[in-house]
Amino acid sequence: MLRSTPYQVTTDYVNCKRMSHINSDSIHQILKTIIDPETGIDVVTSGMVSSLVIRGGNIGFALEINSSEAGLKEPLRKACEDAVASLPGVERVMVALTGDSSGKTLEHATTKAPAAPKKQPIEGVKHIIAVASGKGGVGKSTCAVNLAVALAKAGLKVGLADADIYGPSVPRMLGLKQKPDIQDNKMVPIERYGIKSVSMGYLLPDDVATVWRGPMATKALYQLLRGTHWGSLDLLVIDMPPGTGDIQLSLAENYPVSGAVMVSTPQEVALLDVRKAITMFRKVHIPIWGIIENMSGEIFGKGGAEKLAKDEKIDFLGALPLDAAIRQASDDGKPTTRYYEDIAPLIIKKLD
Repeated sequence: MLRSTPYQVTTDYVNCKRMSHINSDSIHQILKTIIDPETGIDVVTSGMVSSLVIRGGNIGFALEINSSEAGLKEPLRKACEDAVASLPGVERVMVALTGDSSGKTLEHATTKAPAAPKKQPIEGVKHIIAVASGKGGVGKSTCAVNLAVALAKAGLKVGLADADIYGPSVPRMLGLKQKPDIQDNKMVPIERYGIKSVSMGYLLPDDVATVWRGPMATKALYQLLRGTHWGSLDLLVIDMPPGTGDIQLSLAENYPVSGAVMVSTPQEVALLDVRKAITMFRKVHIPIWGIIENMSGEIFGKGGAEKLAKDEKIDFLGALPLDAAIRQASDDGKPTTRYYEDIAPLIIKKLD
């Protein structure tokens, strides 16, 4: 294994040096040999590389980081610069560290950057996991509910927060319609099937749409998570909305999330969005605990999510068939742990 810098460089480095034509593919290929030791992921796969410009032998690009990490990431910036400079035909390389949504260029600090503000835990909650997909219609909420019940059956104290503010479906899947009680200006979660749950669906009629801009949605997330008497929980499962927007970013910035479980159907049109969600979680330093392939079988194909897990070097947690019994159980508000009992122990191992 070659090591031109303290950062890990794979054997693909040799192949890159043989390429004589400078283009985005050759640059991305050699940058894939630079591994960020903090995450164990290369800078391309993790989505750090952006704003690539090629003008003859002059190359420029940015590494997107948290603004508080400028000093810590300077060796990584230098490693990327040296790697691209080694390509035949490259005359000059400029690599900038960028942070915050403005993309403002950060000074190359030589001293250790101050630590980011510590995220405040939710009172009584030991671990938080996000169940996400990046795309709607893949059975994410079904997986979140059934997995939460399976984890509770395995002996954990489990809570479930329905963070899909615009399309809450947890109440239906748990067969619940009542509003939560209020105690000391906080909601008391509703208990059923061994888990405690909260949802905007408990507060609004079924036929009322949630038409809120981003700030209102993030305030609702705050109310669900910190405005609830959870008691003592081993694990809080959060059913995330589709996409990679305000709620996802608010969760990452303000709450100590232990890990994320991705859900996808096997076909490529779903996997495209899951890839984006994986990149987003990595950018905000939330570990990906694994991926579940849902609705696996003849209609949607099979094996797509397992291949993605292999490509992204994350755990494959299992394939769930397109089973009419699971769909009927969700519609009837009677969660089933069939199939999920095999996945629950894999999640519990991550809590150690």
